Amino acid sequence: MLVGLLTLALFINYVDRGNLATSAPMIKDQLHLDEEQIGYLISAFYWTYVAAMIPVGWATERFGAHRVLAIGATLWSVATLFTGFATSITALLGLRLLLGLAESAIFPASSALLATHVPRESLGKANGTISFGYLIGPAIGTFVGGLLMSRYGWRAVFIGFGAASLLWLLPWARFSARAVAPVVTRLSTQVSPTYRQILRQRGLWGASIGHFASNFNWYFILSFMPLYLVDVRHLSMESMAAVLGGAYFINAICALLSGWYADRWIRKGRSPTLIYKLMMNLCQAVSVVSMLGMVLLPPAYSIGCLLVYEVFLGLSSPGTFGIGQIMAGASATGRWIGIQNFCGNLAGIIAPALTGYLVHRYGNYNYAFTIAGLINLLGLFGYWVVLPKVEPIDWAKA
Repeated sequence: MLVGLLTLALFINYVDRGNLATSAPMIKDQLHLDEEQIGYLISAFYWTYVAAMIPVGWATERFGAHRVLAIGATLWSVATLFTGFATSITALLGLRLLLGLAESAIFPASSALLATHVPRESLGKANGTISFGYLIGPAIGTFVGGLLMSRYGWRAVFIGFGAASLLWLLPWARFSARAVAPVVTRLSTQVSPTYRQILRQRGLWGASIGHFASNFNWYFILSFMPLYLVDVRHLSMESMAAVLGGAYFINAICALLSGWYADRWIRKGRSPTLIYKLMMNLCQAVSVVSMLGMVLLPPAYSIGCLLVYEVFLGLSSPGTFGIGQIMAGASATGRWIGIQNFCGNLAGIIAPALTGYLVHRYGNYNYAFTIAGLINLLGLFGYWVVLPKVEPIDWAKA
């Protein structure tokens, strides 16, 4: 039940955060915004999302991940709902900042809960399943949201999605009442490292560098691919929704299958290091080529490169947080993932704003796609060179 509810929460989370990009072609025209302003609005989410990440990681261990996640879910649902009433760029900016603050709870809290309740040999499947949730979110959000927006307008979709998101709190409240006590009991028996010990770990920095590179591409695609397909490749809103919805769906399925396969590999006594490092580095290498292909090739091949990119991103998704959960353990995962997600989501601040600036300045997406591809070379350095053996850290000796 825990994995199912976390999967649903991440699905809702990514639908809500991605709606602005899906609606960007309509909001841009109705509120008379340009690409640079859209980029800053999308980037604004990550200003508070990143700033809150480390404090939220601490709060999950101090006050309980269940409570922190419930507060976050309430606030992000309200922020989404009220976006439907926004009439100015100032109002949109404020609501995006609130949304980022609220959604900062999801990954530190979910990772802390998985590290506490799920055996190490099952973490691949658990992470693959919740990865399916946050990857299918953009698929359904873009496809269904795009179709609904084309029929009812973007405001109605934000209001409806925000109201529906609040319903998740009902099963979570019942589950939390039963699950809080075992979490406290298990954590109390383990050595809890200091922040200094965590920050000295090479694995934290390897995972954080790789996370940044993966997120740069991912947020670039989420933020500007709808506009790119409509404005440059001249797809209709319906066609754009179908293409991106299908691409994100493939991504989600690959993440689910990858998590199951990783667990089978580990249960057979094989190295978690090999399977996770292989998946993470393949994703970085393929992404370099895919980003360049999306902008340089004719439309059909460009969409093909998008699909290839989504396949390998999905294959790597279980390792993004699974590596930290294995290495940090139940007593430190909340803080570890808080730090890692802080570093990784700096890309969310940079990628949308930089892309909007480059497109507005040069009138095309060439520089934006090229930079996105080159960033993956940094990811290869993090996952291949910096990341050490993926195994639990003995905090008593660290």
